[in-house]
Amino acid sequence: MKKPKQTYFNRELSWLEFNQRVLDQADTDRHPLLERVKFLAITASNLDEFFMVRVGGLKLVANASIETPDISGMTAEQQLTSIRERVSQMYLAQSQCLTKLSEELETHGILRVNPQDLTESERQTLLERFKSETVSAVAPIAVDNAIQLSLLRGARLMVCVRLKWSEEKMLRAKMPPGFETLSAEAAPTKRSNKKSKGASSGKKAVAGQDSSTPEFRYVLLALGQSQSRFWTLPVEQGYRYILIEDVVKMFLSEFFDPSTVVEANTLRITRNGDVELVEDKRSDLLLGMEQMLEARQSSDCVRLELERTASRTMRKFLEKTIDVDPADVYLVDGPLELADYFALAGINGFPKLNDEPWPPQEAPDLFGKDVFKAISKSDRMLYHPYQSYDPVVEFVKAAAKDPEVIAIKQTLYRASKDSEIIKSLMTAADEGKNVTAIVELKARFDEARNIYWAKQLEQAGVDVIYGVRGLKTHAKMCLVVRRERTGIKRYIHLATGNYNESTARLYSDVSLFTCDEQIGSDAVHFFNAITGLSVPQTLVKLSAAPINLRETLMESIRIEIDAANSGDQAEITAKINSLADKGIIDALYEASKAGVKVRLNVRGICCLIPGVKGLSENIKVISVVDRMLEHARIFHFRHGGDEKLFISSADWMGRNLDRRVELMTPVLDQDCKLRLMRILDYYFQDNVASTELRPDGSYAAVARKKKKELIRAQSHLHREAVQIFEAMSNRRATVFETYKASTDAK
Repeated sequence: MKKPKQTYFNRELSWLEFNQRVLDQADTDRHPLLERVKFLAITASNLDEFFMVRVGGLKLVANASIETPDISGMTAEQQLTSIRERVSQMYLAQSQCLTKLSEELETHGILRVNPQDLTESERQTLLERFKSETVSAVAPIAVDNAIQLSLLRGARLMVCVRLKWSEEKMLRAKMPPGFETLSAEAAPTKRSNKKSKGASSGKKAVAGQDSSTPEFRYVLLALGQSQSRFWTLPVEQGYRYILIEDVVKMFLSEFFDPSTVVEANTLRITRNGDVELVEDKRSDLLLGMEQMLEARQSSDCVRLELERTASRTMRKFLEKTIDVDPADVYLVDGPLELADYFALAGINGFPKLNDEPWPPQEAPDLFGKDVFKAISKSDRMLYHPYQSYDPVVEFVKAAAKDPEVIAIKQTLYRASKDSEIIKSLMTAADEGKNVTAIVELKARFDEARNIYWAKQLEQAGVDVIYGVRGLKTHAKMCLVVRRERTGIKRYIHLATGNYNESTARLYSDVSLFTCDEQIGSDAVHFFNAITGLSVPQTLVKLSAAPINLRETLMESIRIEIDAANSGDQAEITAKINSLADKGIIDALYEASKAGVKVRLNVRGICCLIPGVKGLSENIKVISVVDRMLEHARIFHFRHGGDEKLFISSADWMGRNLDRRVELMTPVLDQDCKLRLMRILDYYFQDNVASTELRPDGSYAAVARKKKKELIRAQSHLHREAVQIFEAMSNRRATVFETYKASTDAK
């Protein structure tokens, strides 16, 4: 049989197609208008992280002249070329989408005002606010071609002003104190100690002077995060706003002599966020993380976003000054930093333009008055955000206050800003309990918050462990050890998502509560291995990466292959965020060839190519992108009819299986298993928010049979949570109550 030309999709291009699916949500009438604005903002935020991490990493590889190809056969340089082409298309699509959304918003009274449309009264009001807020907060920074802007942080909106050089006019200009602090002499280049021409010739170096074109100088106005992007204007009904960059450009005369201003354009610098921490023998990981965060602020530029209206002169100057490859300059039509549009999507007063609320449903009979007694009766499972996250918070709170609890051990990867869970751990320590928290300081872009919480926990008397050297601790588990009449009993919460009350309202995740004796024993061995830097004893029910999680998955796939080869039914169903591990993909290809029915719900990256005859014809891959972020990892293997269900913190990627501390746990309770299987089926029945991956790498709407009911998985999951709540409430109501006459009359 002839081998197909391509066996794997490229990881980075697959991720970009996921971001396109998110952008598609902003361009469909299926979502209310302000929710579509939110999806547009999400795509911009996603791209920021993509450039900081993925593109930043590829650039490091390319600069090191490493030509080893990825599993799709592309070198780092080839990937960068393809990424630039695809991202350029995405920028155009984003700009077109924003234009369309703005037109639709205007019909509902939400209007962006351009400077030329302002009344004189409005201009005066804006000027007064500008003088009081912006002039004081924004410091003009002059630059020249010897400075690579290493002192400027990335991901900030800036206005670059090109000024006509005239010493006489500059002396008359309204320059604030300290304006010339960034001279070539004061701030040499990051890669060279050469002085500017002015300095080397004995002449005074003038800040911001471009030696190649001495008739111009350039000044940057960095707009701080404290500055609101959307400045509202008075209106009786609706919402009128002007963007801060338009206000700045309108009032440049507050900074410069108007006759010297040639042009002004907005820009953003994205710096490489893939700055690694070198973990040496020293124990002070906390200090190392703080130094790494500082280094990230001044790393190399991997992307320059610039208004398309910028002249070629300004663009060339910025390319040289910032030291950015011209291929990494993206000229954008319309506003930059679209992630700021989260704020516009969140304005009040337009309920019809927002999603119908789906409040998380309580689980009244989940615990009752006694948390531990309830879990002792049977395993309990929740599916967030359709079911409230409060029981998870209450579980930790109850453990902190219960006098019979002697120890709490918990992993923390990404915690919320005002975490009740962490506060409960601090309370438990104050109550005299043995509390251990494994805080992962290397959780990318949450490092600063985790450093803060680690220090707070330490001060409260919690034993804080900063994870395992060389690995990220991504597992989600809380172990509570309790002294009872029958002896020591262990209660465990295992999850697919972080202990984060904020994201739990937006991300779909599974929570499982159990006091299974063997899982409890495995949990103890797992924690002891991390905190004691030792090899864990054999895990019986839990699987942990990088110890045996990969082996457990491969064995489960092998069992299905053997069943298919024996003529028995064989099925694999998985819900994951990403699939990029070559070993797992090859095993799934082998399963397909054997006749195993493979269904994969992969939200984002998928390097597996489905539907190829002789390779993957029995594999179906769908992606569900809807109002809630799909985050749960659920795996189902038919196992000869003895259904095996697992939940996990790990995606099917090399980093998760080999370079992170992850957990996978079997779901043993029959009711929980049946519900998980039903949840999986909802996603594969979805014909509204689901798209199917094609062999050519494109995604197409799932085929819908004529007259077939519209099925939206997330709507079904919300309704199911409501039904569970109502059923529990009705079962609990054993006493009939009558309304008083006065109540009935209302």
